[in-house]
Amino acid sequence: MIKGMDRFEREHALAPQASLRFRLLPRLPNAKMTDITLRIAGDTITVPVPVAEDNSFVLPRNDKALREDAAVLANRKTNTMTWRVSVRTPGLPDNVRRLGDLRLECKVGMDAGLISNSAPIFGWLSNMLTDTDKVCSSPDGNYLFFAERPIYGVTLRYGEKTEALPFKLLYAAGDQTPETLPYCDCQVLLDRSYYAPVWDARWPDDTLIEFDYIDDGSAS
Repeated sequence: MIKGMDRFEREHALAPQASLRFRLLPRLPNAKMTDITLRIAGDTITVPVPVAEDNSFVLPRNDKALREDAAVLANRKTNTMTWRVSVRTPGLPDNVRRLGDLRLECKVGMDAGLISNSAPIFGWLSNMLTDTDKVCSSPDGNYLFFAERPIYGVTLRYGEKTEALPFKLLYAAGDQTPETLPYCDCQVLLDRSYYAPVWDARWPDDTLIEFDYIDDGSAS
């Protein structure tokens, strides 16, 4: 996670107004996502990490914890939650994200080791596609993003140019099976998942990604 934080500082120009947070999301249907506590734990050090109402947090830098190779621990079983990166430019509506933010999310998430799929049965987890820059610049990189609520559709918008994301980039590409789903942190968030074209240079960083949510009537 510190490696991801270093990447955020190096490439902050992708999202110059954004801040970096990490966020906890449910991975299992019975995951309890309230009253979560976090702490940095090393051999001789313990540092509490405040968790916001949306289960996001800022990871503080602590030289002693780093020297002790400390871990970030939650009061939950590891496999019940997924740990994600959150890079957000302030002032955008709930149904809008910025492409430069997502590009930086991908790079920070990869460097931090917070990737969606974690089993060798996924062909894209080859040596080539576990390299951060290759994953985040390749149409086959498969770094998965999550909207705030179940989505009906996703539209890219830059000036007068608009384009709807094809179905193959929604719902984790629609190719999850009962065998693969347990290895994907999308298993209870499938209807919120999408692949953003972070690799596509035709769309500048200030491109907006607009979501049509199923439960707000915008899909009708």
